[in-house]
Amino acid sequence: MKVLIIGGGGREHAIAWKTSRSPKVQKIYCAPGNAGIAQLAECVDIGVMDFEKQVAFAREHKIDLTIVGPDDPLVAGAVDAFEAAGLKVFGPRKNAACLEGSKSFSKDLMKKYNIPTAGYETFDSPEEALKYLETASMPIVLKADGLALGKGVLICNTREEARAGVKTLMLDKQFGSSGDRIVIEEFMTGREVSVLSFVDGNTVKIMTSAQDHKRAKDNDQGLNTGGMGTFSPSPFYTEEVDLFCREHIYEATVQAMKKEGREFKGIIFFGLMLTEQGPKVLEYNARFGDPETQVVLPRMKNDIVDVFEACIDGTLDQIDLQFEDNAAVCVVLASEGYPEHYEKGFPISGLTAFQGKEGYYAFHAGSKFNDKGEIVTNGGRVLGITALGTDLKDARSNAYEAVKWVSFENKYMRNDIGKAIDDL
Repeated sequence: MKVLIIGGGGREHAIAWKTSRSPKVQKIYCAPGNAGIAQLAECVDIGVMDFEKQVAFAREHKIDLTIVGPDDPLVAGAVDAFEAAGLKVFGPRKNAACLEGSKSFSKDLMKKYNIPTAGYETFDSPEEALKYLETASMPIVLKADGLALGKGVLICNTREEARAGVKTLMLDKQFGSSGDRIVIEEFMTGREVSVLSFVDGNTVKIMTSAQDHKRAKDNDQGLNTGGMGTFSPSPFYTEEVDLFCREHIYEATVQAMKKEGREFKGIIFFGLMLTEQGPKVLEYNARFGDPETQVVLPRMKNDIVDVFEACIDGTLDQIDLQFEDNAAVCVVLASEGYPEHYEKGFPISGLTAFQGKEGYYAFHAGSKFNDKGEIVTNGGRVLGITALGTDLKDARSNAYEAVKWVSFENKYMRNDIGKAIDDL
């Protein structure tokens, strides 16, 4: 079969790698792809939001399955465009992708169906938001309602910071129209866990757990980023937590969407906070997480194409989803200055070191070929260096060994990915 993957980041590289291992797949295309994905797929110069061109390409090349990776096209209706053309596509429709596309929608859904989450209020006017903050308890969390590349969340420790946050989101429009409406919610404490799941509209199958590191610098200092590294599984995601979440969060969410007439087929990413009162939902994403995908998919035993097709066909209950009894750690190599100002276009050396090494992966997030045919940096997050191990400490040691194989001029990384492992 022929597969088209929409996207060009580390998540899509991991999906392409896993898809390429399916005996069903003869050819993979990726729009637009990157220099790493180009080793596995034919990259096509079509933007992620250009649905008309994507559909035309899929028709012309007789694509059997399209996988939509990023949040923007899902929320804007990419899946609807493919379905309208009678093409097989994996991902939620627009009316279901709003689970991620609107924070206020997802918070209202959780409130209506008693899915545990932080207390919150929604505001369309900066004046009302500022008035509310005068009596709210600190610290507090401000969230842009719409998509903001994983960065539209501000944790404010003081009233002064919170006021400045409202200005940033609603008046200065730092995240554009995403901040026209904001959600202000209580600050939760505990360990964060990410759980990805496959959903076919009715059945939900949980993947192995992971934990992301969002801050740019060591010891969780610096600005929020799209993710500086991750590990899987999370040792804090116990059987007890799993049992609670399956009943009160995962199943409840899928059934709530169904009752709302928003059948969800695709990936639901559950961002959880393990609080003293029990697990609560921090956020939902309507797609594979990045860089969580880079540690979850290398541990998955199944043929991913079988699972994609089962989600589309509504037969996920027949899939026995299995993961290896091992661990994975991903360390993101970023451009110095990310997530604010950074230079691009530096040649990347050492990538050939990964060839033929089982259990070591260099997933490309921001790379491209220059005029000389060299692979150069092309983003804030450049590579996700992932390694497997018998346990988390072994995987972490392997990942930090592997980051030494690669170099580029402004290479930057966190040196403490997986530091929570040492708290065990």
